[in-house]
Amino acid sequence: MILNTGGRTDTVQYFSEWLLNRFAAGYALSRNPFYPSVVNAVSLDPATVDVVVFCSKDYRPLLPRLHEITSRFRCYFHYTITAYGIDIEPRVPSIDDSMRTLIELSDRVGAQRVAWRYDPVLLTDKYTIGYHLHTFESMTARLAPHVDRCIFSFVLMYKKLEANMPELRPLTADEKATLAQGMGAIARRYGMTLQTCATDIDFAPCGIQHSGCMTASIFEQAFDIRFRKVAHRGNRAHCRCMESRGLGDYNTCLNGCRYCYANADHALALRNYSRHDPASPLLLGHLLPTDTVVPIRQQSLLDTSPRLF
Repeated sequence: MILNTGGRTDTVQYFSEWLLNRFAAGYALSRNPFYPSVVNAVSLDPATVDVVVFCSKDYRPLLPRLHEITSRFRCYFHYTITAYGIDIEPRVPSIDDSMRTLIELSDRVGAQRVAWRYDPVLLTDKYTIGYHLHTFESMTARLAPHVDRCIFSFVLMYKKLEANMPELRPLTADEKATLAQGMGAIARRYGMTLQTCATDIDFAPCGIQHSGCMTASIFEQAFDIRFRKVAHRGNRAHCRCMESRGLGDYNTCLNGCRYCYANADHALALRNYSRHDPASPLLLGHLLPTDTVVPIRQQSLLDTSPRLF
């Protein structure tokens, strides 16, 4: 099983103590986002959890005790660092601070286990194509030796973004192609693998891989393991990732990113965060008498048959 700790909220930045407690306890509870009275029990056992995937915009809260998890589990780290300032990402560290933290993380776990996420790519009057390409090159020059790859995507124009970001304008096909060509050329110049995430457009002519960000191939290279043949169905449209299980709850991240897909609004996230207890097996609150706990089906996907040389 692949465990994704950061698909619903930034568990590393705001819930690191809870994460450490859950890994120490060997299990976590996760409320079903569609059926709130159903609570899934997730076993945090290295025998069935093949890879733990983290995704965060600030790993500083977890770094001092990261070894408590990496000493027992294979861990792969997605680090999101974009071109935006506090006007778009109010509570995200600066680009320079983020890059310093990424380099420290890479020094601890190895570059082959760190992916830099430059997403979502969006356009406004301030954040133009030229702005993106200039910022992306300066970041690539510094980060390329410290990451396995860079993953980018174009912003998805969800309905709520019209209210949250009225200055946002949809990218045209030509604008996407111009960005892809420029970013692909920059990545090649610095010897960095660049790939798209959850897009229906193939930019292979720009030297950009068209793949998933959590695939058997990525994990096999990072950890020298082999998976059985498993489907890469993904969790959303155009996703090419292996199926994964998630921890945490939506509407709990305090970063306040205005393009956020996982938060309905910042005020709701603040209210929910007030219910957080690091000692609880649930990210928010505690089990209720009306809850039904259902263990999820878990099994290792690794191919442990002898290798033939």
